Amino acid sequence: MRIRKDDLVQVISGKDKGKRGKILKVIPRENKVVVQGINMVKRHQRPIPQLREGGIIEREAPVYASKVMLVCPNCDKPVRVGAKFLEDGTKVRICKKCGEVIDKA
Repeated sequence: MRIRKDDLVQVISGKDKGKRGKILKVIPRENKVVVQGINMVKRHQRPIPQLREGGIIEREAPVYASKVMLVCPNCDKPVRVGAKFLEDGTKVRICKKCGEVIDKA
């Protein structure tokens, strides 16, 4: 997967199309990601005396990684991601639109 935890992504299809959020969790085995504030679902939670109270809880559900695009921090647009090796041999992600390095140094 070319997107990682804490990346800013934009939803490109579905009920939340156009919304942006930060990736909270990546599930590579299922090719899904959990994005903050995206694909909210309601869960009926039974109360557990030691831990939490019951009720209807709203939380994020996983969404397929193909439905989100990484937002480039330089050009602030959803972009495709490429990879390239730097002179010192480290592999970094690059923006396909502006060619800038996405990974933080």
